[in-house]
Amino acid sequence: MEISRRGVLVGAAIGGGLLAAWSFQSRTFSTPLMPGRDEFAFDAWLKIGKDGVVTVAVPQLEMGQGVTTLLPQIVAMELGADWRQVAVEPAPVSGAYANIPLAAKWAPLWMPSAPGLADEPDDFLARRFAQNNRFNATADGTSVAAYEMPCRNAAAAARAMLAMAAADIWDIGWEECEAQGGFVMHGEKRLSFAQLVEEAVTYSPPDPPPLRPEAPLEEPIAGAADAPTAYPRLDMPSKVDGTYLFAGDVRLPGMVFASIRHGPVDRAELSRFNKNAVAGTKGLVGIVAGKRWLAAVAETWWAADKAVEKMRPQFNVAQALDSEKLDAMLDHALRTAEAQRIDTRGEGDDLMGKPNIALRYDIAPAIHATLETATATAHYSGGRLELWIASQAPEATREAAARAIGISPSDVILYPMPAGGSFDARLEHGHAIEVALIAREVGRPVQLMWSRGQDLLAGKPRMPAAALVSGRLRSGGNGELETIRIRIAAPPATHEFGQRLFENKTSWAAIEQSEGKADPMALEGAMPVYAIPNAVVDHVPVSLPLPTGRMRGNAHGLTAFITESFIDEMAWRQAREPLSYRMEMLGGDVRLAQCLQRASRLAGWDGGKDQSGQGLACHRIGDGENAGRIACIATARRDGGGAKVTRLSAAVDIGRIINLDIARQQIEGGLVFGMAMALGASMTYAFGVPTLKRLSQLGLPNLADCPEIEVDFIASDSAPFDPGELGAIIAAPAIANALHSATGLRIRRLPLFSEGL
Repeated sequence: MEISRRGVLVGAAIGGGLLAAWSFQSRTFSTPLMPGRDEFAFDAWLKIGKDGVVTVAVPQLEMGQGVTTLLPQIVAMELGADWRQVAVEPAPVSGAYANIPLAAKWAPLWMPSAPGLADEPDDFLARRFAQNNRFNATADGTSVAAYEMPCRNAAAAARAMLAMAAADIWDIGWEECEAQGGFVMHGEKRLSFAQLVEEAVTYSPPDPPPLRPEAPLEEPIAGAADAPTAYPRLDMPSKVDGTYLFAGDVRLPGMVFASIRHGPVDRAELSRFNKNAVAGTKGLVGIVAGKRWLAAVAETWWAADKAVEKMRPQFNVAQALDSEKLDAMLDHALRTAEAQRIDTRGEGDDLMGKPNIALRYDIAPAIHATLETATATAHYSGGRLELWIASQAPEATREAAARAIGISPSDVILYPMPAGGSFDARLEHGHAIEVALIAREVGRPVQLMWSRGQDLLAGKPRMPAAALVSGRLRSGGNGELETIRIRIAAPPATHEFGQRLFENKTSWAAIEQSEGKADPMALEGAMPVYAIPNAVVDHVPVSLPLPTGRMRGNAHGLTAFITESFIDEMAWRQAREPLSYRMEMLGGDVRLAQCLQRASRLAGWDGGKDQSGQGLACHRIGDGENAGRIACIATARRDGGGAKVTRLSAAVDIGRIINLDIARQQIEGGLVFGMAMALGASMTYAFGVPTLKRLSQLGLPNLADCPEIEVDFIASDSAPFDPGELGAIIAAPAIANALHSATGLRIRRLPLFSEGL
């Protein structure tokens, strides 16, 4: 549907300025960015003070990915601001900041009956949904796709208005002026933003805004990884000195602290607890019993935790979850259940006949293990709830908290806090519901913090899966695959997540609603990137008694491991060198081929022969020009009963790079995260509870375990792609293939330790 793409709405703003709000359709929003004293809001995205400080609103959760630097950098480059005078402010929940690309991608979750009507960012229904539902969610690396152009438009309009004010002073045309370093200049004349701002906001911005000819870009330079950046992260100084405030750092007058105990997974109900065990406990403020949990509230969190432990809550359990049962259910489904076809290429598997090879892969549940556990602070008074929380889906969190205590969402004020790690765990809002109920009962500001054990129990892991990959070779060829069939038994995890997020379903109701439904989003990336003529992907949906959620890398964390392990094994079985084997089958993906070649040069690729311990993997997230590509060579060796990864070399193509330093951080951090997923960070269950309770038990890498990491970027002018998930999904198959080179053993299960060496 064709609708007007740009409209400029100019109206009075607090502080004497004007608000220019950019919108994709004919509707207005209340002014979301409130200027303070001596500040002037130019639109929903930026305000400038009389001191020259440019403050940029960021509507996305900062969880380590650097979004509170990226969006301000886009504004600063387009505006011509001095980076030393740029500040950031968390944006309130508002339709003005709708994440339309994410709404389009998630159309199957909020409009399952007809997702094709809203699965493109230009679709009217996606825009209307995102704006009407104040959908500011942070996920799937969509921040730049959603907000780069609104930020650039806002900054270009403000730059023009500042130029108009200067031009009238100098009696010239505003188009003759240039903005740079916080000044508007013409020849030798210049005026600072601080000198112009009060007058500038009285001008009407031009339509369309005068964008600079070049989009924000930092060129990667080989061998210059340690070069200083012109745009250092805005959050780094306060994170280094400890003054950066996370959700757990909130402190309010009269605040108390809550610790909680949840029932076993899933659907447990609180049956009894010993209230007398804590009678007279010093500092205890109260006890709050939910249907499925028990919380103690005290003057310190430690006192609250000890109190709830002493009460020894007991729960009635509908079914006792254990890992052996999960494995048996997946195995039975993979071998016998009916599959639903979700993707086909060429003739599908019509020409398969008897496959030349069929290999089995198993993936255990993977857990988030964020540094900061689920934490929220709430104050309920006078029918209004204030909520301090790190949330990737703030409007859904507001609505869930409001519904839990029986008030209108308009009576919930959410103060967005940054997250001490998320990995998509903060798309869930169970702790927001709990803290709202506790705050209503105690009548004081209260902070709820899950212990590590409770975070592992009540958090929702990445889905487990079992896969069977079958292949048939081309007759008379050189070991090339002609047909591949990928059959994956797994829960419809994305559909379950959508039911929780958009329908506010309980975890078990979401499982029931999703039963038997194929879930293409849960198996993204399963169709191989290689130009294998005939291919199919089949999903065997399995309803497991384990609620599952999203995880950094999501489905690609499974599918990259499955496909790249299979392709590598095919190469070795056909006595083919793994790099050339992949290159031969890549077909038209020149950009991924460049990544493979660059990675091989970085690592000094030796083919993985003679037990060198080198292993190769590559993957693509997305399609066509709007995709991210990575190739990685891992070097690993046997180390006692496990493995030691000594080197990770990666070549990456993420299109146009806005901040090279942040992109490198994301790839490097993702590789370490992926190494954790490969060697640990999984969970087993017994009698409905996790068998592991502490970070130290999860096999996570520490500083001594971190390998040498090299990252090289391919220069590109394609659309920017978020780098946050690429490293996280490529490490596991690269390490698995490296361990085969080093030991001669093929490990087809994640985590790799689960089968031993």
